[in-house]
Amino acid sequence: MNKKILLKDLGNRDYKETWDYQEELFKSIIDLKIKNRREEAGQETPNHFLFVEHPHVYTLGKSGDMSNLLVDEAYLAEKQATFYKINRGGDITYHGPGQIVGYPILDLDNFFTDIHKYLRLLEDMIILTLAEYGIKGERSKGETGVWIDVGTPFVRKICAMGVRASRWVTMHGFALNVNTELGYFDLMIPCGIKGKAVTSLNVELGVKEVDTDEVKKKLLKHFSALFEAEFQLAYNKV
Repeated sequence: MNKKILLKDLGNRDYKETWDYQEELFKSIIDLKIKNRREEAGQETPNHFLFVEHPHVYTLGKSGDMSNLLVDEAYLAEKQATFYKINRGGDITYHGPGQIVGYPILDLDNFFTDIHKYLRLLEDMIILTLAEYGIKGERSKGETGVWIDVGTPFVRKICAMGVRASRWVTMHGFALNVNTELGYFDLMIPCGIKGKAVTSLNVELGVKEVDTDEVKKKLLKHFSALFEAEFQLAYNKV
């Protein structure tokens, strides 16, 4: 079981370009697993973790409802935003500047074969990171992701999640609002859930900007502990 993870920070990168890169890594792991099974080769499968920040983009999961996007693509173009229907779970999500997006592309055979546990550990990573800033992140029953003030009229979402898995290999991941321009969420019904607001770390802390590199280091620390994993590269953008 290979618990080493290759870390890459892609910086600001186009959504489709990053999606294609994810697919390439995802397919290479699955192909190796198939080869191992056929040839009884027993080669270690790699694991990857990508950090990225996307230009304004809306993505709709495979079970999503197009009506949750409240404007047409012409209006999105005016807002310099793009739109993609993609192959993860979940409904509609926004990505944009000031948001930390993480894509763990793991062979869960190296860790545990339980998608429910995988999602809960991703949530735990976010909850533990928020706690370091004095913020109580929580789960909301039946709604994947991390929320604040669950069970009150002021409930708001700070981190969205959506994954795809095949042969226990994962792709897609989480989007944590750090310094995100929240007005872009007004153009959709976030995750298809009506009547719940969205927030970001800088808004919750009442500051203009939070150091995203510091947040990433905290996320990696908690991910490493929760998954008993070791990141192979130093924390550098590549």
